[in-house]
Amino acid sequence: MTVRSAGAPVWFTDALAHVPTASTVDVNGCPIHYQRWGSPDAPGLVLVHGGAAHAHWWDHVAPMLAGEYCVVALDMSGHGDSGRRDEYSMATWAREVIAVAEHSCMPGPPIVVAHSMGGWVGLHVAAEHPDDLAGLIVLDSMVRRPEPEVEAARVGVAFGPLRVYPTVDEALAHFRTVPDQPTSLPYVLDHVARTSLVQVEGGYSWKFDPRIFQRAEVPTGDLLKRIHCRVSLFRSEHGLVSRDIGEYMYEQLGRVAPIVEVPLAWHHVMLDQPIALVTGLRALLADWEHSTPHRAS
Repeated sequence: MTVRSAGAPVWFTDALAHVPTASTVDVNGCPIHYQRWGSPDAPGLVLVHGGAAHAHWWDHVAPMLAGEYCVVALDMSGHGDSGRRDEYSMATWAREVIAVAEHSCMPGPPIVVAHSMGGWVGLHVAAEHPDDLAGLIVLDSMVRRPEPEVEAARVGVAFGPLRVYPTVDEALAHFRTVPDQPTSLPYVLDHVARTSLVQVEGGYSWKFDPRIFQRAEVPTGDLLKRIHCRVSLFRSEHGLVSRDIGEYMYEQLGRVAPIVEVPLAWHHVMLDQPIALVTGLRALLADWEHSTPHRAS
C-alpha cells in the first residue's frame, strides 16, 4: 500500500527510506511477522506495540535507533501481518517477543521497549523470562487499571466487529487512536493508518483481531515485584500514567527504575513526540551501556 508523506519533514521521509528486512517465525503454530533495521551483530532492541496496533507504528522511530542497535519490531499474534489464535494471553505474547529476538539472531539478550498494552507484555517478559532480557523500557503503560484499548473494547465504544470500507479513503476517515489525542503529527498518523489496513472481499478493513481484548489480565504490583532486570518507566506529560501511578510502579519495582517524563507528549508518544522519545531513549541507553545497574532486592 502506498504511503503518502506529502508535507512531511525530511527526517520523517529519510526514516521511511530505511526499508527494514521482513521475516516470520512460527511460535506455537502461529506465524509471527517482524521487521529488522540495523546490523544483526549489534546489541538488540525489540519494540513492542500497543493493543490493536502493529510493527509499522515504529517505522519512523526504529531507523533513528538502528545506528548502534539491531532494532526489531514485531506484530504480536492477532495484530498486523501476524497470524491469529483462538485465544490470546500475555504469556503467549511474551513468548512471541522472546522468539522474535532469538530468530533475528541478536548476539545476546535484548532490551525491550514496549508501549501501552505492549508494556504489560514487556512486564511479563521481564518477570517470566529474566535470563532472556537485558532491560525493559515501558512507555506510558500503567498497572492499576486497564489500558484504554482494553477498557474501550469492554464498554463497546471501540474495537467491535470489523467493518469493511469500499475505499481506502473512507477507511482512513474512520481511523482513530484510543485514546484519541489532538496532537498526533498528521503525516505520522496517515502512515500508521494506511499500514493498518488490509484488502478484503468488498473493500478494506483493519488488520487486528477484535478478540485480542477478550481477556481479563491486568498486571498488578505483585508482578512488578518479581522483576529484577533493568527497568525504566517513560510517562507522557499528558498521558495515562499520572505521577502517583508512576510513583506506585517505582515503589513496586524496588525504587531502582528511573521515571522519564516526555514533555508535551500524549499517550501515543511515537505519534506526537517521536523526536523527544528517541532523544530520551538514546540518553537512557547510552547510560545503560556505561553504568552499573542498581538491582531490585
